[in-house]
Amino acid sequence: MTFEGAEQLAFAGLAPRKRRRRAPAEHTPAEHSPIAQVVLEVQALHLGQTFDYLVDEKDSDAAQPGVLVRVRFGGQRVNGVIWNRAATSATPRSSLRYLERVVSSDILVPESMREDISLIAEAYGGTRANILRFAVPPRVAKVEAEQRLAASFTRRLAPQALKGAEQGYQRISANYGDAHVLQESLTGNRFQAFVFDLMPGAQEWQKDMAWMVATALTAGKCAVVELPTMREVNDLLPVLRNYGLMPFAPAANGGWVGDVAVLNAEAMPAADRYRTYLAVALGQVKVVIGTRAVAYAPVEGPALFAILEDAAYQNMDGMMPYPQARGVMRLRAKAHGGVFVAMANARTPQSHWEHAGPDTVETPVSGFSTAIHPLASPLKDATPWVRWLNREELTRLADPTIGARVPHTAVRVLSKALESGPVLLSIPQDSMSETLSCAHCHRQARCPKCAGPLQVPSDRADNTPRCRWCGAPALHWACPACKHERMRVVRVGATGTAQELAGLFRGVPVVVSSKARGLVADVPAKPMIVIATPGFEPRVHPVEASQGAAGREYRAVAILDAWTSLYALGVDARLDTLTAWMRAISLCAPRSREGQALILGETDPAIAQSLMVWDSRILAAKDMEERVETGMPPAVAAACIWGRRDAVMTLMQRIGALGGDWTVCGELPGMLGPVPIPQPETVDARELEATADRVKAVVRVPQTERAELAERLQRETARHVAAREPGELRFRVDPKDLI
Repeated sequence: MTFEGAEQLAFAGLAPRKRRRRAPAEHTPAEHSPIAQVVLEVQALHLGQTFDYLVDEKDSDAAQPGVLVRVRFGGQRVNGVIWNRAATSATPRSSLRYLERVVSSDILVPESMREDISLIAEAYGGTRANILRFAVPPRVAKVEAEQRLAASFTRRLAPQALKGAEQGYQRISANYGDAHVLQESLTGNRFQAFVFDLMPGAQEWQKDMAWMVATALTAGKCAVVELPTMREVNDLLPVLRNYGLMPFAPAANGGWVGDVAVLNAEAMPAADRYRTYLAVALGQVKVVIGTRAVAYAPVEGPALFAILEDAAYQNMDGMMPYPQARGVMRLRAKAHGGVFVAMANARTPQSHWEHAGPDTVETPVSGFSTAIHPLASPLKDATPWVRWLNREELTRLADPTIGARVPHTAVRVLSKALESGPVLLSIPQDSMSETLSCAHCHRQARCPKCAGPLQVPSDRADNTPRCRWCGAPALHWACPACKHERMRVVRVGATGTAQELAGLFRGVPVVVSSKARGLVADVPAKPMIVIATPGFEPRVHPVEASQGAAGREYRAVAILDAWTSLYALGVDARLDTLTAWMRAISLCAPRSREGQALILGETDPAIAQSLMVWDSRILAAKDMEERVETGMPPAVAAACIWGRRDAVMTLMQRIGALGGDWTVCGELPGMLGPVPIPQPETVDARELEATADRVKAVVRVPQTERAELAERLQRETARHVAAREPGELRFRVDPKDLI
């Protein structure tokens, strides 16, 4: 029997807690602009628009555009950034919720940064939330209180910065042509883009980059410098210090102050990264250097945006929409009316296309650039004597050790160099790869349809070689050079180099620096053999003050196993090879101090010639010519699409690459592929099922339609996600490689 008000008996202390019903909070809409348009931290493509929320009058002053807020979205609380304040909303007032709270009153995303993020998202087919994930680090509350202590303290530009900029310009103008154009642009107030071809030298790029930063600072501008790795960051910091620019560090008053801040999303602690970002957003730091995260530094005004080695693989972000640091920085420089500089030892086809064409057009992330190239006389003095010891040259020298990994001619040169200092031997990467070549002339086997590299698929029973780009079978293949019809498998790798060289140069210390053996940061300027893979070359430091510049150089540099460059895969294979070799040889002493560089083995003549005269325009022009013929970027705009086969083919049809207006690109097919690709590493059986029959395809369009390509890909992929259509589906605009 039950009655009203009856209670369930329970032991003492175990009775259920009675919850009091909270009265709904009373809100008063803000008097001015009561609607906050918020970009939520939600990465789905179909939720990329702003969402409207009401602003309470008590939060109106703090809820400014660019601040971080907490809101209700669906059944959960999420963070977001107020993008704008408005007076009205298209959503009915009864359906609008209030902002739950303003997380921080500091404007983390200034107005110009919000505009940049919108442009970047449009250029690469993503959403503003996608780019905010890269740009704004996670909040650390205690850092905000620390930086407010330093807010009133502003550093004045050191006097030596102005003097150093003047002296640096004299050096730059004596070594490079059209240096005055760059100097005028750095001190002016209009957008201009530059391609900067470096001279060789152990500290050449550091001095040139530091001069540009100092010149921009003296003109009242900010500077953003993107570098491939933290090694280059540590190389640049001491040179900036010579200009009187101090690192961002703790101050006596408890905050952090300085002129130069380092931003690195991967290696930095969360508090340090947020502190750096906040200091830049508040205008406390004018110079930001670091890896690709620095491309999103929230600087204001017509700043300098400079990037070193713009073709480095580290420049691409690893999450949707996979933006490239080069394109991001050029886009931001143009939006700010600033200066963009792409500095490199080896000029990329993209940079060459922007300067010399053919048919250079303006796209959101590219356009015409002015070239800064070394003058002939100073370049000759700064370059070591580069020799290509291939089979033909060794035959001319009557060297009896033709075919040896290190012939006698090279041994004599290296032995002579070891009498006065260290010698660097650059070897290929430790990893092993496999490709196909002509069995007669050893030229790499390429697809006759799209010029992609051929391989024998391991999962096919017929063992017919197929293209890694378009997937076409190479039936009745014949070498275009010698007309031979047979191919052979080439396995590329480097092992046992230290033991082999220890037998050739007895009693000489050997140092190995590689990814597998570990990085050796620097070595003394003493006789020793240094073996390094690309990117792991130790720096040389003097052991005596009297050594001067000679104490920072290798006496000789040798490129071992040059023949492996003939079988490297990828669109940028030759460029990556030339970049790695130029980076190694730039550490060598100039010919005026008897420096010599050796290329041991066969390689592409364009690579060897570019090295011997130190003019990367030779290879860049040849690459550009071939890319125009085969329809490869930057002659066209391209995007990779991958995922489950049915999803990929449906997307291709929807964007017009399969039976639409993009079926052809000029006289070439608009779509390459699809080709099978391996499944992603996973431990979830459901994911394995969802990614079954995984393929990749490439779509090509004229450069004038690049913006339309990104827009269509974003729209149709968002449609795929919103409709919950089955299968994985991803895309990448402007991929570095098509494989």
